[in-house]
Amino acid sequence: MHYKQSHRFSFLLLPIIYLLDTVLIAWFLYNFKLSNYFIFSWIILLFVWFVISFFTKFYEVYRHTKPTEIISKTLNQVIIFNLAIVTFFHFLKFSYSDHLLLKNLLLFDVLLLLIKITIYIILKYYRSKGGNVRTYLIVGYNDETKKFKELLEQRKDFGYKFDNFFGKDPKAQGDFEQLKTYLSTNPVDVIFCSLKECTDEQIRELIIFADNHFMSVKFIPDNKEILGKNLKVDYFDYFPVLSVNKSPLTKPVNRLIKRTFDIIFSGLVIVTILWWLIPLFGLIIKLESKGPILFKQIRNGINYQPFYCYKFRSMRPNKLADFKQVSKNDPRVTKFGYFLRRTSLDELPQFLNVFKGDMSVVGPRPHMVKENERFLKRVDKFMSRHYVKPGITGLAQVKGYRGEVKTDRDIINRVKYDLFYIENWTFWLDIKIILFTIFNLLRGEDKAY
Repeated sequence: MHYKQSHRFSFLLLPIIYLLDTVLIAWFLYNFKLSNYFIFSWIILLFVWFVISFFTKFYEVYRHTKPTEIISKTLNQVIIFNLAIVTFFHFLKFSYSDHLLLKNLLLFDVLLLLIKITIYIILKYYRSKGGNVRTYLIVGYNDETKKFKELLEQRKDFGYKFDNFFGKDPKAQGDFEQLKTYLSTNPVDVIFCSLKECTDEQIRELIIFADNHFMSVKFIPDNKEILGKNLKVDYFDYFPVLSVNKSPLTKPVNRLIKRTFDIIFSGLVIVTILWWLIPLFGLIIKLESKGPILFKQIRNGINYQPFYCYKFRSMRPNKLADFKQVSKNDPRVTKFGYFLRRTSLDELPQFLNVFKGDMSVVGPRPHMVKENERFLKRVDKFMSRHYVKPGITGLAQVKGYRGEVKTDRDIINRVKYDLFYIENWTFWLDIKIILFTIFNLLRGEDKAY
């Protein structure tokens, strides 16, 4: 199993952009000398800014995005934001002159546009010199794919590095059957697939393989259809390319919304409940059996990266803890542990994982490593559960597929609901799942043992 390779410093790009915008808004407010209302005004305007950016898709800028599109997105963002600022200032009746407001708005808009264009130029130059590159492979050896490869070689500012051709032509590295073997030992970031070269079944296999190995698939289109998947069209200069939309959580704004909610929600649980509950439950756990208060176990998180998942210890220390799931009337479970598991209170320390960033409040439940290794051989697209952070609760859990996996039907349905959640995520879906979780806890669950 290959872990997705992280690209050095790439993960810092969006946080830096967010930080620059945040500082720019703070600078704008500072010019009005709102000493008594500065923090309040700043928080409100930041919230408005990111809500607007969600609808204008302001942060959805990719390596093939045209400069005219960046300018258009920026103008849409600032026009709506300017109206929001005027409304905000008028509503709170701040003391300011129209001249001061107009001057600062114009400065803000110009600076923002200059920052966006400067970042765009720097990244284009950096990629043209061989930095921040993504490796790619092309499935299909024909006139269209050769032209596409030539385009990416000419446009070095896109930041793509060619790996190999695969297809029916003898000049290719190998055929479709050899492709998966090659990718297992030579992973790439992106697979560009010519639809005229592949059957529907081969396309389906390629999508599943790429999902399981954390690679992106993009399609060079003809008149075929792709299994009813959600597709979007990107333009690499004049060249149209189709790609599969894996999840709304690939969008930076949606990730920001979800992470902000996770921090606030988990923080509230920690400061209102866990600070006194851990010592109380810890004392009871220690009195009943020897061992640590918290049980920590390696689980696989986003991109299959390992992390330590925390729970209140509900079993006596045993050698099978990392290999065998808890079953009904399991003799390893202590009396107080039975209470913790029946009420799901043993999961509460996982809010520490959420606050740290290893987990989310809502998402696919993390399995033991050995269970993951077993399930990925039995269930198609099982690894796709790891495109997002694991959760304390999830859609599969509120639908009844939690706890011990007794049959293939249990894990197949769990994966089905997890993938539906990933592909159809909304903030309101998270809220709905949390409310259903609370309802199920109050009602009691048969599989909580």
